[in-house]
Amino acid sequence: MTKPDTINWSTLIAFTLFHIGSVVALFHVDWTAIAVAAVIYWTSLSWGIGMGYHRLLTHRSYVVPKPLEYFLTVFGTLALEGGPISWVGIHRIHHQNSDKEGDPHSPRDGAWWAHLFWMILGQAEHNNTGEWARYTPDLGKDPVHRWLNTYHYVPLAVLGVLLYAIGGYTWVLWGVFFRVSAGQHATWLVNSATHMWGARRFNTRDMSRNNWWVGLITFGEGWHNNHHAHPNSARHGLAWYEIDVTYYSIRLLEILGIAKKVKVAAVDQPMRYQEAA
Repeated sequence: MTKPDTINWSTLIAFTLFHIGSVVALFHVDWTAIAVAAVIYWTSLSWGIGMGYHRLLTHRSYVVPKPLEYFLTVFGTLALEGGPISWVGIHRIHHQNSDKEGDPHSPRDGAWWAHLFWMILGQAEHNNTGEWARYTPDLGKDPVHRWLNTYHYVPLAVLGVLLYAIGGYTWVLWGVFFRVSAGQHATWLVNSATHMWGARRFNTRDMSRNNWWVGLITFGEGWHNNHHAHPNSARHGLAWYEIDVTYYSIRLLEILGIAKKVKVAAVDQPMRYQEAA
């Protein structure tokens, strides 16, 4: 695809500041703060990005009551990966053009491009009328998702204030700066590493692969070849040994009668949800 040559200064400055804060955190070890950061890392990536932004909002692989949908979306904003409309729109474009012309983040354009540079070059899209909005008409009709998309940084700012009030600056260093940076790199590895390294169970029309270590740090998102073969499946780890913590949470909600219409693919099931050619 044609790469933009305009530096997105707001994104570059934010990434730089958060990474500096992450390094500073290493010189202020506070085990309570680290424990708090670990819990928020799990909830923001597994509940927020995995259950919320990805498997619920993007692929509608299951259904939950609207209050819970909004709850998961708020946790998604805590990962500081943009608002729900822009995140979902980008991911739907990725599936439509995976590793082909038009894919926003393919390793075919370079590993670092797929991992990071695609966000630094070009203009940010966190409004409700940008390019991504054309791919998210379902979310665009929802005033709550529109608000969260525009003001996606507000929940994180509120969290930062709460962490400072409870535990002081070390809680902010670990619970916001270090945790956000670590979580972002984990998610970005799904864009880069899982399109370069790992096994391919399904012969999809892209470079997607199953990568166990990315699966561990992203709570199941690393089983990416499975996902590209069956993008509407709420379960990404299809074999018993493919740990998918995010799906276990969805399954628990299903057992409790909260999650409905949960779509689950099987390891030996032929591809049913192939990406658009």
